[in-house]
Amino acid sequence: MDAEVFAGMPVRELEPALDWYAACFGRAADEIVGDEAMWQVGANTWIFVTPDIRRAGGGLITLGVGSIALHLSRWRALGLVHEPVETYGNGVRHVTIIDPDGNSLSLAEAPAPS
Repeated sequence: MDAEVFAGMPVRELEPALDWYAACFGRAADEIVGDEAMWQVGANTWIFVTPDIRRAGGGLITLGVGSIALHLSRWRALGLVHEPVETYGNGVRHVTIIDPDGNSLSLAEAPAPS
């Protein structure tokens, strides 16, 4: 299957979410269409936030990244709080940050090839 991924985070209000996700991703949304703000986080991968009071806080996304450390240093500098970094038995490093609505955004870093 050749597909693009559009994964959504339901939030209570768009404006506060725009600020939080801009800080989290290190830039403003790449596109805003109606009530959806979208960040392109990979060649074929987009994360969007959209107001949906019934589902707010129900988002759960994990992104594979080359370096968790780059994100953690930016988050800490901006005062964003994340959960502790875990290292799994297979060497994958994993960290989760929770947005103000309760959505879970995780980063996973594969171990360096040996």
